[in-house]
Amino acid sequence: MKPASKANDLILVLGGTGKTGRRVAKRLKDKGHPVRIGSRSSTPEFDWDNEQSWVSALTNVKSVYITYSPDLAMPGAPDAIQAFINLTKMHGVKRLVLLSGRGEAEAQKCERIVQNSGLEWTIVRSSWFNQNFSEGAFVNMVLDGAITLPSSNQLEPFVDVNDIADVVVAALCEDTHKGQIYEVTGPRLMTIADICHDLSLATGRDISYVDVPHRIFISQVEESGAPKDVVWMLDYLFSTVLDGRNASLCDGVHRALGRQPKDFSDFAKEVAGTGVWEATS
Repeated sequence: MKPASKANDLILVLGGTGKTGRRVAKRLKDKGHPVRIGSRSSTPEFDWDNEQSWVSALTNVKSVYITYSPDLAMPGAPDAIQAFINLTKMHGVKRLVLLSGRGEAEAQKCERIVQNSGLEWTIVRSSWFNQNFSEGAFVNMVLDGAITLPSSNQLEPFVDVNDIADVVVAALCEDTHKGQIYEVTGPRLMTIADICHDLSLATGRDISYVDVPHRIFISQVEESGAPKDVVWMLDYLFSTVLDGRNASLCDGVHRALGRQPKDFSDFAKEVAGTGVWEATS
C-alpha cells in the first residue's frame, strides 16, 4: 500500500513509553520512520498538564498518535483534546490516530473533536487490554494467585496490545485507513473467571477469581496509596463501563489488518514463557 508520508516526516507518539505507545514507536522505527516520543521523561518533554510542553513536541511533526493519560473519560479530557488539536493544526500536522475506549460516552466526545478537526483521522476504539494482567494494574494479583476484582460474571472481549499497535501503525502509515473507526476486540468474550482459567493453564499454578464488592475494592485501592486519578478511573470502569455494554465482539482488527486478533490463551502462553508470572519467594 502507498505510505502516508515520506520517510523524513516525523511522527509524534504520545504515551510513547506506555503499553501501546512503546510498541507503536518500535514498529514505526523498524519501518524507517522518524519518531518522537511524547512523555514527561522525553526530550522535548510532553505533559498533558503543561500546554507549553506541547509546542516543542509538535515542532516539524506530520502525524500524531494520541493517547490521553489517564483516560479520555476523565473530567477535562475533551477540553485538553480540543486545545491539543487546535495546536496540531497550527503546526501543520496532517494525520491523527486516536486511541479511545469502548462504551465510554466521554471518550466519544473526544473522538468527535478529532473527527471534526479537518485533518486526516483514524479512531482505534479498544476493549480492555490483555496486558493489564502482565504489565499493568493486575499483574501482582496474578503473582499472588488470586485475582480479586468486582466484575461478577460480566463478559469482556479482552484485546492484545500488540494487535492494537499493529492497527495504529497501519493507520499512521497507510492512506486506506483515513476516516475509519476501528473497534478492536479479542476473538472471545471472557469473564474474569475465564481469564483465571487460562492463566492457570499457562502458568501451571492455581490462579483463582475472588469477586469482591465494588466499594470494598475501591477502598482497598485507596488504602494502597494509589493516585487519586487511578482510584477515580478504576471506580468509573468497574461501576460504569463493565456493566455488559461491551459484551460483544467487533471486527476492527480484521478490517484493518486482514487477520484475526490474538486469543487470550495464546497471549497467556507467550507471556508465561517469559517468566513474568513466576512467583518469587
